[in-house]
Amino acid sequence: MKHVSILVPQGEYIMSSVVGSYKVFNGANQYYQQQGKEPPFKIHLVGLSAESTLYNGLFAVRPDYLLNAPPKTDLIVIPAIQPGSTGDNAAFIPWIVEQYAAGTEVASLCVGAFLLASTGLLDGKHCSTHWIAADAFRSMFPAVKLMAEKIITDEQGIYSSGGAFSFLNLVLYLVEKHTDRTVAIFLAKLFEIEIERHTQSPFNIFLGQKGHEDEPIKQAQSYIESNVGEKISIDTLAGMFAISRRNFERRFKKATANTPVEYLQRVKIEAAKKSLESGRENINEVMYAVGYNDSKAFRSTFKKITGLSPLEYKKKYHKGAALSYGMISV
Repeated sequence: MKHVSILVPQGEYIMSSVVGSYKVFNGANQYYQQQGKEPPFKIHLVGLSAESTLYNGLFAVRPDYLLNAPPKTDLIVIPAIQPGSTGDNAAFIPWIVEQYAAGTEVASLCVGAFLLASTGLLDGKHCSTHWIAADAFRSMFPAVKLMAEKIITDEQGIYSSGGAFSFLNLVLYLVEKHTDRTVAIFLAKLFEIEIERHTQSPFNIFLGQKGHEDEPIKQAQSYIESNVGEKISIDTLAGMFAISRRNFERRFKKATANTPVEYLQRVKIEAAKKSLESGRENINEVMYAVGYNDSKAFRSTFKKITGLSPLEYKKKYHKGAALSYGMISV
């Protein structure tokens, strides 16, 4: 039997990542019990105080163990703790480090990666988190190899998930790893989870990285964003600000975590996504509007960034497709 410790944090966190994890692990136990077998998991809720409240006390979670007397554990699950509440939960850090050194596995869900990274255990390793927090994470933890497009990472007994409810994919993955595929498939059907999701790229909204102090680079970013349909060369951009190309590329990468070419591509593809979601233009018209003339290059870049072809993206996200499902009356 595997002992699973789900942390109950203080401060702001996503309660569904605590409850959802508990329900999936407990679902595996119920499946085994229905087969007349011993349940595979002993699930604990481990907190820093007797009660953790959310939303001005509207909800409360009461752990069955406190950290001053923690249970035996084989797997620690760190729920989606908001980055601003990492300090409120610093007391968990030495215990997580100690347990990992003793052979315990550790999994972070969504922005729980910020607490996990604060332990130092992720240094030099791969990790994912919510795409919207990726830039802040890279800035705070440069020693971690962030893979913000991934739904799941698994390295040396440390796991992480992508954003929001994609944590369910990681919990299913852990259930399968410690039981078998049959159980994971049953739970995927029971909870209606898409078990084979590998990327959160289709959900990513590119917002640009403006939280830096390099003013010429900010102006270059604004120029790119205001001229989506134009063919802009890196030499032209560098010349606009009287910076050598080599120095411009170095400063741009340092400020935004993207090369200028990557930034150009992401701005153009984000504009294409918005057109495909809401406009009536066909894919070629969208391609020309964002400055591409080569359909093969456009499709390749679009799929690299979103994980979907332009046609797949339009079918999935165009407002007409959403309306075709009709309304449900209650």
